[in-house]
Amino acid sequence: MERLFTLPDARAHDPAVAAWLGADDGPVRALAAHWFGRLKALGPDVAEVMHDHCPTACIAGAAFAYVGAYRAHAAIGFFAGSELPDPGGLLEGKGQYMRHVKLRPGALPDEAAVHALIAAAYADLKAVLG
Repeated sequence: MERLFTLPDARAHDPAVAAWLGADDGPVRALAAHWFGRLKALGPDVAEVMHDHCPTACIAGAAFAYVGAYRAHAAIGFFAGSELPDPGGLLEGKGQYMRHVKLRPGALPDEAAVHALIAAAYADLKAVLG
């Protein structure tokens, strides 16, 4: 990981994140909420904050992933996604750092491959932070 994207307002429980996750906006929002739960379950050091209208997961104020809910799909975005191993070819995007996985209700990618990306993003940031 070459750089850190910091969000110093991240905390264990952010009421704005809870409100976003609790909104009953249909299957796309529910899908995003499910995967944000998986991000939070990685460890007790995972904090949360709303950033650009998306729940974002951080460690020590450094962001590693977010979820978003859009009209036809949810997404899990990775702040250093260009550096993650992606043997399943799930990552999309052409930015210098950011990559995302699109999640469509009824047409989900391999759950183990998605979780492997999440775990790799978490582990990479922990290694950088020491």
